Amino acid sequence: MAYDGERVDGQVLDQLETILRHVAEELTGWRTRALKAETELKESGARGGAGGTAKPDLEARGRVADLEQENKTLRQRVEAARLRVHDLLSRLTFLEEQARESGGNGGGRAAGGPGAAGSAGVAGGAQ
Repeated sequence: MAYDGERVDGQVLDQLETILRHVAEELTGWRTRALKAETELKESGARGGAGGTAKPDLEARGRVADLEQENKTLRQRVEAARLRVHDLLSRLTFLEEQARESGGNGGGRAAGGPGAAGSAGVAGGAQ
């Protein structure tokens, strides 16, 4: 029985690591894009000193609007990932507690064991 718990814990940890890796990769991409946009904005400001500032200004405003929308999307995705990570951590904590209880008591908790397992199935199925 402990082997099953270890396998489930390993699966949850693998899922958590995968999610965190994806979030880190996406964050790196967004940072790169933001730095590039900042550089472009500074360069366009330096070039547009005397004449012809109307066109770059419109382009900059459009770019800013695009970046704001991308930022909003990114924040939503990061929040969704944060919630998934929180959920996985909660599930992992529950599984670790179950493993400790069954390992420490030799599976002798007849009243607590099945009820807790039943609630895990309900929580897992609701997602």
